[in-house]
Amino acid sequence: MARRPLPRILSTGSAQIARGRDLARTAADSATDVLHPLITMSRGLRRLAAAGRRKWADTPKDRRGPLLFLVASVVLVVALVPYGPLLAVITLMSAAAWHGRDRTPPAPAGPDEAQTKRLESLYEALVPYFSVPEDPAPLYAHGGEWEKAFPSYEFDDSGRVCHLSIHYPAYFTDGEPDARARIEQLLHAKSGRGREYRFEWDEEGNLLTVTVLPPLPTDVAAQRFVTAPGEIVLGLTDPAGVPRTLPLTFGEERRDVPPVVWRTGTRSTEPHLLVVGDPGSGTTTLLRSVVLQALQHGDVLIVEGGGTGEFACLGGRDGVLAVECGPAGALAGLEWAANETERRLIAANRARQAGHAPPEDTRRPLWIVLDRPTVLGHLSAAEGRVDPQSLLQVPLRHGRAAGVTVVVAEQFDALDSLSDAVRDHTRARVVLGPASTDRLEAVLGSPPRTTPAPDVPPGRGYARLGSGPVHRLQVPATPDPYDEATSETHRQAVLSLLPPHTAPTDAAPAAEPVPDPGDGAASGMASGGPVAAPVAVTAEG
Repeated sequence: MARRPLPRILSTGSAQIARGRDLARTAADSATDVLHPLITMSRGLRRLAAAGRRKWADTPKDRRGPLLFLVASVVLVVALVPYGPLLAVITLMSAAAWHGRDRTPPAPAGPDEAQTKRLESLYEALVPYFSVPEDPAPLYAHGGEWEKAFPSYEFDDSGRVCHLSIHYPAYFTDGEPDARARIEQLLHAKSGRGREYRFEWDEEGNLLTVTVLPPLPTDVAAQRFVTAPGEIVLGLTDPAGVPRTLPLTFGEERRDVPPVVWRTGTRSTEPHLLVVGDPGSGTTTLLRSVVLQALQHGDVLIVEGGGTGEFACLGGRDGVLAVECGPAGALAGLEWAANETERRLIAANRARQAGHAPPEDTRRPLWIVLDRPTVLGHLSAAEGRVDPQSLLQVPLRHGRAAGVTVVVAEQFDALDSLSDAVRDHTRARVVLGPASTDRLEAVLGSPPRTTPAPDVPPGRGYARLGSGPVHRLQVPATPDPYDEATSETHRQAVLSLLPPHTAPTDAAPAAEPVPDPGDGAASGMASGGPVAAPVAVTAEG
């Protein structure tokens, strides 16, 4: 994922800001060391004063007079005794220093008995993998010292390892994926299942760092993201994975969270997206989130192969060209999209040859969103028609230059039915739902640096943009607002993001017959010219 350059005020002043923070931190530490006795005595005086107030409040009213007389007598005797005031001040300061001391219990010097047994178990389990008989001084040996192999470790409240640094011998084949996978699988099993671990291999230092990752937030609803035109927020990820954060709303709370941002447009290196997952994993939810963000600056053509009406809320909205649910409408819409891509390329080429800027109608982004296109392929084959995926070659191959973006969502069981053009040109990949490491590597092209969790919420998965790293991903909740099972909070969040309904340009006569769905709805698109008004939702029985 390409990083945008920082503004000059940030790039030139970052060193000065860091230097100023270091100086302020050093000054604060020095002041704390110098003023530590004064801080301790002031804390002790506050505690003594609080104890005196409590004693006075607990004393009955009939005994407060004698108590005052006794205190006054003691003060008078101290004042008359030689060196009495000096001894009283010394005694008071000593008492204040004693009561103002830091009473925080010291941290344990090492692990307790249960934690030691866990570390010894991990050490013994790694011995067969990190030792060879030819090693004269093995770091790993049965009954050896685990303190040398584990320089740092941390435990959570349940007593399980949450952070561990492991030294391994230089002869271990850490450059082979299979060898790494065996160690990661072993550590995952011995450290505790049901959690996600990140493994960071330092091949130069022969050091493996194991970290337990916190769960990603699942309470993020659909909302307007602070992004530039052409930037699409796929979801949230870990803070260490991306260089930026976005302010998001969590109910009444606002927090800065790290997003996975997919950049589209003519300068994008990953112009098209493929989403894969099992039923109920959240692939359609991600497509709805992408469509709601794309409608802010472009037009969208939706082809729904499942036929469940998941995109019915978008029908007849500004910027939505069509929502096609049948083979005939899908073929007509995709044929228009191919012709529109060619028209944009020709118009932009002619404008460049004439020394002019590209026409305005070629610069508005066009999005083609397909949910489960293989289902429409089977229906088209049964009816003797061509596969709708065959019409995606032109938008996929030339879409970046023409401002056309293709987004495809498919399930794992139909992944082999996707055309070669879809698999070759969709370099931005997302996998949602529970999946094995082999499945993730087959789709993303690289295994994740974390262990997949067995049970994940909807919208949870991994994302990889081009040849970049694999990120954990949690898709914002963007359900169908017309679904009865949708909560009122999420329904209102999605409805607030929908564009207004398209106003009809000309009122149709009352006696005018209604056009046949799937034919007349797409005839305007098949002509090759730009669509002036959105097309109604079409479906076929």
